[in-house]
Amino acid sequence: MTDFRDLQAGNKRKTLLLLALMGSLTAVAIYAAAVYTGQTSVGIVPIAIGISVAGVWGSYYGSDKIVLTMTGARVIDHDSAPQLFNLVQEITIAAGLPMPKIAIVEDAAPNAFATGRDPEHAVIAFTTGILNVMDRDQLQGVTAHELAHVANRDTLVSAVAATTAGAIALLSDLVIRITFWTGGNRRDDQGGGGGNPIVMVAAILALILAPIAALLLKAAVSRNREALADATAVSFTRNPTGLRRALEELAKDDTVVQQRSNAVAHIWIESPLDDSTTSKLFASHPPIESRIAALKSMENPGSAI
Repeated sequence: MTDFRDLQAGNKRKTLLLLALMGSLTAVAIYAAAVYTGQTSVGIVPIAIGISVAGVWGSYYGSDKIVLTMTGARVIDHDSAPQLFNLVQEITIAAGLPMPKIAIVEDAAPNAFATGRDPEHAVIAFTTGILNVMDRDQLQGVTAHELAHVANRDTLVSAVAATTAGAIALLSDLVIRITFWTGGNRRDDQGGGGGNPIVMVAAILALILAPIAALLLKAAVSRNREALADATAVSFTRNPTGLRRALEELAKDDTVVQQRSNAVAHIWIESPLDDSTTSKLFASHPPIESRIAALKSMENPGSAI
């Protein structure tokens, strides 16, 4: 267990660093937009900040409803699936968490996800496909993984990262569109870098590169969250075999969920996007083979992660 605790601590530090970089990148994008429009003190800065704050606030309070709608998940009661409810309750007790809501996604592809702003408002969703192909031991591993996301506040972190990336992209797009509409004319009398071509080129480059950098950071945050959730799941169940077997089942299955939007791809236990056409830099999940190898090392403590 020592190796996995070290992995948990390392991933937490990396995630905090990545979120700090996301905040810094937002500040750079806002300043670049202000410089480019010649309004370094007023104008676009409060607008950009307002968009960011509104986006984060909305994603914080409405993340569960938004995700359930986008994925087609339907919240069920205990009578609809008593065995599943009992299984989830076992893991919540072991993890010391409140009982989450449970939802079902009518989809033949095996997958699952967690959402909600905190443990008191959490939802864990399972596809009908994963309930059909996995045994109890595997489902315990999957449930523990999703509850780990809840315990680690991953759903909130992911929402902040995704919203920040979206706000930066929106800001850059807004400035670019304004440039086209105005023919590139800026009010140089406002101060800022309007009269300095080097500063202006730097501002343009920042606006172009900021959305790409934000996407890279968002993907990095998601990848670290997945590795941390695997580690935390083992601490809940003390049984790496269940989750390892579940991931092996997912790895050999080539079906994908119907609702595979880029916006929610990072929340699933296995990415629903085609990894063969997605750059590793932008991938929302670490390779499933590496996750399986890490879990195998827990079954064989003498091996390295």
